[in-house]
Amino acid sequence: MAKSALDKDLKKVVRLESATYALSRSLATPGILIVLLIGVIAVVSLSIHQGPLSYFVIVASVIGAYMALNIGANDVANNMGPAVGSRALTLGHALVIAAVFEAAGAILAGGDVVKTVAHDLLRPDETLSTSHFVLVMMAAMLAAGMWIHLATILGAPVSTTHAIVGGVVGAGASAFGLSVVSWPIIGTIAASWVISPVLGGLIAAALLGFVERAVLYRKDRIAAARRWVPALVALMAGVFAMYLVTKGLRRVWQPHVSLVLVFGVVFFGLGWIVASPWIHERSKGLENRRKHVASLFTLPLIFAAALLSFAHGANDVANAVGPLAAIVAAAESGPAVAGDVALPFWILAIGAVGICVGLAMFGPRVIRTVGEQITRMDAIRAYCVALSAAITVLVASALGLPVSSTHIAVGAVFGVGFLREYLSNTGVTNPAVQPRTLFLEPSRLNKTPEAALKNYQKRERRRLVRRQHALGIAAAWVVTVPAASLLAALLYWLIGAIAG
Repeated sequence: MAKSALDKDLKKVVRLESATYALSRSLATPGILIVLLIGVIAVVSLSIHQGPLSYFVIVASVIGAYMALNIGANDVANNMGPAVGSRALTLGHALVIAAVFEAAGAILAGGDVVKTVAHDLLRPDETLSTSHFVLVMMAAMLAAGMWIHLATILGAPVSTTHAIVGGVVGAGASAFGLSVVSWPIIGTIAASWVISPVLGGLIAAALLGFVERAVLYRKDRIAAARRWVPALVALMAGVFAMYLVTKGLRRVWQPHVSLVLVFGVVFFGLGWIVASPWIHERSKGLENRRKHVASLFTLPLIFAAALLSFAHGANDVANAVGPLAAIVAAAESGPAVAGDVALPFWILAIGAVGICVGLAMFGPRVIRTVGEQITRMDAIRAYCVALSAAITVLVASALGLPVSSTHIAVGAVFGVGFLREYLSNTGVTNPAVQPRTLFLEPSRLNKTPEAALKNYQKRERRRLVRRQHALGIAAAWVVTVPAASLLAALLYWLIGAIAG
């Protein structure tokens, strides 16, 4: 009796602690956001030249920080979601690694120059005035941030690039009419809705299928793993070397294609040399089971997720602060719609800090959607997703295809999920495992053996991918550009009316 009473008291204490933690977190969030807001205003005030448009720059910087917050909350989940879902990383560790490498990528390798978004998407006949240009960029950033914020609340991973493109199109069309929009560019973006997830899914499924056949479907899985896992790690090293050189380090270096290929070959060899003895040593004493073989992919998966975060920070920080840089340049020397806009360090810092804070405070929801709620992950599947993301970006860039990193990563998750489902439901099983025998007891037959067999097969058919998430995510992708456009158009008129 005393023990039962003690257990009840302990449960009450645990519930009280949980409630206190939730309350403290809810109270801390506004405080952190206020500190970030004050910090942004202080940094901007000290970094810009005072002039008639300096107040617009301060407001735009706050909006840019808000955009960065939402990119951290939504877009970064694509890199860390599979690693968390596979249990290779805890949510806390994933947040720390992503924050460090996103910030490093944004600050160390963030785009030195960003081609002004309006130059490609908007082609007005008349000369843009500075005030109109600033209002268009502010409305675009705010609309994109608000749409991504809504998607994050709903747990839907969306393309931040598509959101900012939709914002610029909507605000620009609202200012100058639909004729100024470069519709061929919009057509390529619409094509990426299909190209990105399909490419990512096919490559991820091919990688997983190879691992299944070459390693997991062998009687001696450990021996097969010692043969093929170093090759997969070497492939990761070579692909990421090319990925980072071409996509993540454009600020500091832009080598020729032939040199990029040389880097890929060299790092493939180095990866093999390092991975072979490491895999051989780690595999000693492992049982001949999938779970134990999967543990060999854990450390490579963590490296892959970190490298993806670095490259993402280097590339996608421009989505958060590219329009802000254009506004700063316009405030100093007129609208820069015909050339390139430099990204000063303080603008990169706002983007990097905003992404990290957004990831830590609001990222877990989308991380769980990508890593846990679409299909079941382990280290092998998550590794295939991460490697597929890098390969797909390289292939698409070489072919000149428009792709979205968000769509690629989510498509890769669906790809491995649908392959699992296909293998399960078509009877393609591991030859090393004896197949199950189907017994139909006469007392449990319905009317005929054929009907009983049909019912059994129906019960056995498994769905390993949650379709409702596929439909919801696809719907969010399709409506991102038009929704951000409409919102930006409304905000342009509203901001214009307030500004006077």
